[in-house]
Amino acid sequence: MNRILIAIDESQGAMKAVEYAARYFSRAGDLQILLVHVLPNLPAIFWDDGHILNEEEKKERKKVVDKWLADRIAKLEPVFLQATAALTAQGAQKVAIERKTISDSLDAAESLLEAAAEDGADTIVLGRRGNPEGKHPLPGSVAGKVISQGTGLTIIAVA
Repeated sequence: MNRILIAIDESQGAMKAVEYAARYFSRAGDLQILLVHVLPNLPAIFWDDGHILNEEEKKERKKVVDKWLADRIAKLEPVFLQATAALTAQGAQKVAIERKTISDSLDAAESLLEAAAEDGADTIVLGRRGNPEGKHPLPGSVAGKVISQGTGLTIIAVA
């Protein structure tokens, strides 16, 4: 069975990656698709108070952080639905599409590579942000890091 991981977020590049995967992979009968979103790091306001929190403050902070995470996940629901619709419109089986949201990441590229390894994906499809005037992508870009560190994987970066 083939497994591909498609990295998604709210960007045009991510949707282009989904459309590419839909066009070229959706009709494969034994294909399993994993849609992965890596949440951005928590804003500093959630972790930098300038002092060590007491137990009451920790409980209140957890409520605020949990609400922030729930809001981010809810905001991404239309993206997951759009990606699933694009894939099934091209022939992918809905039961073959899984979702994963990673919320404890310090490095999106590393998280995508770890998710691919944990879930047995042999291909990663991801968008990359376009660069004005043909400039080269920044060396620290997520796509660049996945490409340089994705040993043993097929990496497809869609611009």
